[in-house]
Amino acid sequence: MIEPDRTEWQVRCAFNAFCKLVLKNEAINIYNKRKQRQAKEMTISDLTPQEKNQIYTLDKQYEGEDGEFFQVAGKKITPQLLAEALRNLPIEKRKTVLLYYFFDKSDIEIAELLEIPRSTVQYRRTSSFKRLKRFLEEHADDWDD
Repeated sequence: MIEPDRTEWQVRCAFNAFCKLVLKNEAINIYNKRKQRQAKEMTISDLTPQEKNQIYTLDKQYEGEDGEFFQVAGKKITPQLLAEALRNLPIEKRKTVLLYYFFDKSDIEIAELLEIPRSTVQYRRTSSFKRLKRFLEEHADDWDD
């Protein structure tokens, strides 16, 4: 076995001591940060009922007296308008959208079910969105009921 010369050995020892010191200081920093964070944190069970009510909000998506609707970008979208937009899609695109969003099917499952390539399913879904968006933008303001 070849013995390292004295200066190389001293360099190794100094580097070893430096590494140990860095790791020790990093562990101390982590410990201190964790302690500070725990001092600021509070469990949900420790909150008062008033504080618990402040940590969440409910969206008021549906409004209106006559019927339900929701607003997107200042446009009033009713369930009837959305149903009409879906009815205006070609049947194969409508099937794809309904299977994907209402029956939680993946593109692969839809492709197997309809016996078409997966890429066709993706194309139908994305192009359907464009058509639905365009229809809703055009008819949202003048749709009553």
